[in-house]
Amino acid sequence: MTIKAELLSELDAFLVELNRASSAAILPLFRAEHGLKDKGAVGAFDPVTEADRGAETAIRQLLAQRYPHHGVIGEEYGEDRPGAEFVWVIDPIDGTRAFISGLPVWTTLIALRVQGEPVLGSIGQPHTGELFIGSQAQGSRLMSRGESQPLKVRPCSQLRLATIATTDPEGCFDGAEAGAWRQVRQTARLARTGCDAYAYAMVAAGQMDLVIEAGLKSWDIEAAVPVIEGAGGLVTDWRGERIGRHGGQLAIAGDRRCLDEALVALSRSAK
Repeated sequence: MTIKAELLSELDAFLVELNRASSAAILPLFRAEHGLKDKGAVGAFDPVTEADRGAETAIRQLLAQRYPHHGVIGEEYGEDRPGAEFVWVIDPIDGTRAFISGLPVWTTLIALRVQGEPVLGSIGQPHTGELFIGSQAQGSRLMSRGESQPLKVRPCSQLRLATIATTDPEGCFDGAEAGAWRQVRQTARLARTGCDAYAYAMVAAGQMDLVIEAGLKSWDIEAAVPVIEGAGGLVTDWRGERIGRHGGQLAIAGDRRCLDEALVALSRSAK
């Protein structure tokens, strides 16, 4: 799905504004009293904070003022006009566990879906002053402390040369999925865990090569798709099929050659 360049530029600027609003709601509560609550079922810890809810509220308020006819899907407050032509998909804090642990690898994920396709997205880390923003039409860029630079994935011809990541191999994968991760991990050069969507941004920035996840919701991935693809990377499921606005099993890669090697193991556990 493509939209006119003038409208895309307008929405791009608005996306930056949305990130500023969410940052203003989140940062005063980072490494401070954040009102932690557990919204999980019995025995399943699923944290949420005042920062999560405050950031999504701030984003929704701006959207209602500027584009009242647009739809919104958010992790904290559900759906509003999800069938609209333009729909914003929000995860106010991806990585709430990192947030409540004081680790600056949580991010704010905001995507714009047009006619069912994510065409514009951002991965923001306001504590470090980084905003990764992108679209297929305009490419991807990092905005950091008043400067902007293009994002580009790096080449990685073989999995054995790759730096890979996943959020939590013990908590996020079932038995077969965990086995697939271990096989990929045994081949890769280096693996990092616990980075949540910040690892997606590092693939777009050419610092990492492959991220493998499972059990994702739409708000966990839609913002990353335009950023990764705008930087020249790929977002697929474990069968190698392109992911648009779907969650589930996910592979993000900077180089098709590295991804294809990983898919040999991942495809056996694909759902």
